[in-house]
Amino acid sequence: MTLDPYGDEELVELYDVDNPAGDDHDYFREVADTLGATKVIDLGCGTGLLTRSLVKPGRVVIGIDPSPTMLNFARRQPGADAVTWIDGDASAIAATGDVELVVSSGNTMMHVSDDDLPSALKSCAGALRSGGVITFESRNPAVRAWESWTRQATYGERDTPAGHLREWVEVTEVDGGRVVFDAHNLFDDGHDAVYTTTVYFRTAEEITAALEAAGFGAVTIQGGWHNEPATRDSRLLIFHATKQ
Repeated sequence: MTLDPYGDEELVELYDVDNPAGDDHDYFREVADTLGATKVIDLGCGTGLLTRSLVKPGRVVIGIDPSPTMLNFARRQPGADAVTWIDGDASAIAATGDVELVVSSGNTMMHVSDDDLPSALKSCAGALRSGGVITFESRNPAVRAWESWTRQATYGERDTPAGHLREWVEVTEVDGGRVVFDAHNLFDDGHDAVYTTTVYFRTAEEITAALEAAGFGAVTIQGGWHNEPATRDSRLLIFHATKQ
């Protein structure tokens, strides 16, 4: 995962505005409740919007993220004291073998490189008890979403607490499933805060194979947050797998 994609304190405050709770958060909470999970890890928790909503009596919730800026913001939010926050990536997950559920929202797994994915999934497996579940989403490469990540298609302007902001995204490199893009945040004073991000588009078959190699089975794939079947045209692929 990117070390600190939100290193600007002013911009991180806009993250939850741009990425509000929605059907994805409902889905992850439902999985936790259906499992009766008493210990949950949110990998790539960011500002902790989902993480804090997973808290309930008798449940331990752990949020892990590699961005100190985002975690500092998360720790200041209402209800944050009920969560254990850990600064790091999947390698920071303790192999306790007592976790019922690992969730990873916001396409977090797409930020894990091909080289790091096997170890990241094994770290998740090490934390989970036998029968524990991992669930996450990833963009479907067949839809080729990156082709619309252009300045013309993504440009927008708005007034924010940080001032007037002009924003857009531009892809700078495509190499197979590896896509690099710059997110521009241009302030009125001429300062352009540019954040470069690399994401990895993977097929359902590739992710399933990686899960199985890490010790997961019973892999199911949905094409949406309401049990829609996964098809070639599904924008998202939502994975649910059980530790063997």
